[in-house]
Amino acid sequence: MDDQLKKELHRIATTVIIYNDEGKYLITKRALTKKAFPGKWTVPGGGLNTDDYTSLPPTTAAGQWYNSLETSTRREIREETNLEITKPTYLLDLTFIMPNGTPVLVLSFYAKYISGEVKYDEDTIDHAWVTAEEAKSYDLIEGIAEEIEMVDNLLKNK
Repeated sequence: MDDQLKKELHRIATTVIIYNDEGKYLITKRALTKKAFPGKWTVPGGGLNTDDYTSLPPTTAAGQWYNSLETSTRREIREETNLEITKPTYLLDLTFIMPNGTPVLVLSFYAKYISGEVKYDEDTIDHAWVTAEEAKSYDLIEGIAEEIEMVDNLLKNK
């Protein structure tokens, strides 16, 4: 693959700050085997896979798929936590370079918890429902506490 083309490829991922009626937010602890941020606390999420849309019929006659990111995000939340959420609302985006050189675009969302009991997949080893203030006492990936605080402020101002 041409070096210029290789540099333009990105991994696309999403995270979701899930909140409940008690004003608490779900945080999860990453498995110790994870390459990036092992053992750190974060919010659930994951990557967009081509199967998230190519396994479905196109939504347009031109062979395009609408709402692939939402489909992927809901799949990741179900896989990582076993929870159902409302339609995710966009919060912000962030980019970084993985240790292997792959650029990553992370789109951060927030959504209300609907149903389900938290269950872990192989990527998660613990969870907690915390207030925005309590989140600050956990060993969170940098920026997560601030994102939770942003959502907390948005929800309180509604």
